[in-house]
Amino acid sequence: QVQLVESGGGLVQPGGSLRLSCAASGFRWDYSAIGWFRQAPGKEREGVSCIRSRSGVTIYADSVKGRFTISRDNAKNTVYLQMNSLRPEDTAVYYCATECMVVTGRGSWGRGTQVTVSS
Repeated sequence: QVQLVESGGGLVQPGGSLRLSCAASGFRWDYSAIGWFRQAPGKEREGVSCIRSRSGVTIYADSVKGRFTISRDNAKNTVYLQMNSLRPEDTAVYYCATECMVVTGRGSWGRGTQVTVSS
């Protein structure tokens, strides 16, 4: 089965940093774009960042540009999201998926990892 497993979430103070990991198995990871999404309580799930397979082109939501960096290690079947200068509004459950910025309903998803930014 296709499996995506997020890790690295936790509690961090405003201005702090976290690195999320997305480990994948069961599909051709190197052929797939991988995106990070987040969902805060009462909010719609939104695209945060995406990294494409062939080109390696990265995409970021305006709200995280300059603060978050996405990268991938195809040999390890892992995508990372480095999150710096975290703000309380970044608090959400973060998911990785075989989707790029837009939730289409056709991708595979991990179960999510909680990120809480609070003093």
